Amino acid sequence: MLVVEDDETLADAVAVGLRRASMAVDVSYDGREGLDRAMVNDYDVVVIDRDLPGVRGDTICANMVEAGRRARILMLTASSTIDSRVDGLGLGADDYLTKPFAFAELVARIGALARRANPSVPPVLVAGDVEVDTGQRRAWRRGAGLDLSPKEFGVLELLVVARGRVVSAEELLERVWDEQSDPFSSAVKVTISRLRAKLGDPPLIETVPRAGYRI
Repeated sequence: MLVVEDDETLADAVAVGLRRASMAVDVSYDGREGLDRAMVNDYDVVVIDRDLPGVRGDTICANMVEAGRRARILMLTASSTIDSRVDGLGLGADDYLTKPFAFAELVARIGALARRANPSVPPVLVAGDVEVDTGQRRAWRRGAGLDLSPKEFGVLELLVVARGRVVSAEELLERVWDEQSDPFSSAVKVTISRLRAKLGDPPLIETVPRAGYRI
């Protein structure tokens, strides 16, 4: 996810809450930086404050739509008028939320948009004897529940979604962690090791030398 909001306190609070909901979040406090990131990175959802100084949220939204970016767009605004909402949706935003908002509603709307950004992913994923429920954030092997941390679940989900494709450590860092992660850390290797131990035998995750991991 990308959150573009010039109110740093609000932006940081939203980012913390979304990370607690197992989402990887980048934050931009500036419209220009937000536009650059939205046009370069492959986000699932971009949350944009419409009333940004400098480069306005309308401009970011319009540029993303014109460039054909796949990310879903949620527009935030202090204006609750119908005309304002219609204008935002007319620019290509997928959803609209007025401030102040209930955080639970924000998370629910972002989750719904993320599912629309990846329409080919079913709610329950299956790989051999492993099942992954993407909605409830739960997983099982041979019917036994797995006690997974948010990062372990995120790695397993991404590997199962890849359907045998090799997923690099860099992609795992980008999709499961976020900009706060250290690209030179051993976070991926440690998480894979713990996930393997919890999955048990026979081994499910294969290491492909100098390439990454796959189911």
